[in-house]
Amino acid sequence: MKKLGFGLMRLPTLDKNDPSKVDVEQLKQMVDLFLEKGFTYFDTAWMYNAFASESAAKAALVDRHPRESFTLATKLHAGFFNSFEDRDKIFNAQLEKTGAGYFDYYLLHGIEGNVYHKFEEFDCFNWLLEKKAQGLVKHPGFSYHDDPELLDKILTKHPEMEFVQLQINYLDWDSPWIHSKGVYQVARKHNVPIIVMEPVKGGTLAHVPESVERLFREKEPDLSPASWAVRFAASLPGVMMVLSGMSDLSQMEDNLSYMEDFKPLTEEEQQLCFTAAKLINDQIAIPCTGCSYCTEGCPQHIAIPQYFSLYNEDMREVESKGWTVNFTNYATLAKTFGKAADCIACGQCEAVCPQHLPIIDHLKKVSQRYDQR
Repeated sequence: MKKLGFGLMRLPTLDKNDPSKVDVEQLKQMVDLFLEKGFTYFDTAWMYNAFASESAAKAALVDRHPRESFTLATKLHAGFFNSFEDRDKIFNAQLEKTGAGYFDYYLLHGIEGNVYHKFEEFDCFNWLLEKKAQGLVKHPGFSYHDDPELLDKILTKHPEMEFVQLQINYLDWDSPWIHSKGVYQVARKHNVPIIVMEPVKGGTLAHVPESVERLFREKEPDLSPASWAVRFAASLPGVMMVLSGMSDLSQMEDNLSYMEDFKPLTEEEQQLCFTAAKLINDQIAIPCTGCSYCTEGCPQHIAIPQYFSLYNEDMREVESKGWTVNFTNYATLAKTFGKAADCIACGQCEAVCPQHLPIIDHLKKVSQRYDQR
């Protein structure tokens, strides 16, 4: 397989305030182009695009292309099962929603310290092997968000897992929260194939500060900032696939332009990425990837990722600038969603955040900027 995978997580929508309203017609164009260029890997999940991603995969991919022409991955997340029976209810619903007949890759999704016990308690690893024996899953694996030590423990206990999906990008390589370098090294130690998620960190590495863009353009004038992030991950030994969540046809075309004939980064180019990481880390206020896990159960219906994005944009400006257009953008969002000031500090969001962000404290900063005027 070519190394670029289509992450069906941030799909094009007909309503920017409702991720479930997928623009299926545009998605069809993206799927067709992806396959036409020889790429085959599609990655969805039960809760992506407000639970609409798997159905969109059926409409744009499964119903329109021969089953053997693509590979499809989906996932079981700990937040959606509470019994042995729930595992099969979700799996069977996924088969129905996608119409795929079987899954090429199936993941126990988002494993980290506070939920790992649940996957063991409900015997999910053996359950997944049973699905493989039944021909319903070809390759069992899991995605992971925690430190290297726990990953080492899991891979030691479950050598039957055929791959692991990790958050790896040049910005998080030395992060004490994400541990990209550390978990990558553990996977290599166990000789487990790696699928990379969040190589562009939710778009952060596609929209870099001007100083970083200049750095990259001086080296390769025709390549986008996003290309550096995707190619960084794809160049690492042991990486079998890099997922990119593409939200429109232009993003798809850009990714295909440099991944169709992929050339690994040189050592000099890799070091350039680390230089870029330092420049970005010096400016970024809230390292949110926009995955939206935090919003699904928010009792106040707060648009957390969108508010963080607005705040980050403003913090990249001179703080003394005062009013920006993002005050208007914030007010527009607040007509549909709860304001940052509406946070009741229940902690639901922090419990599910893969980045382990102190979301409650960050919402206070957002509120201080946008709710006080």
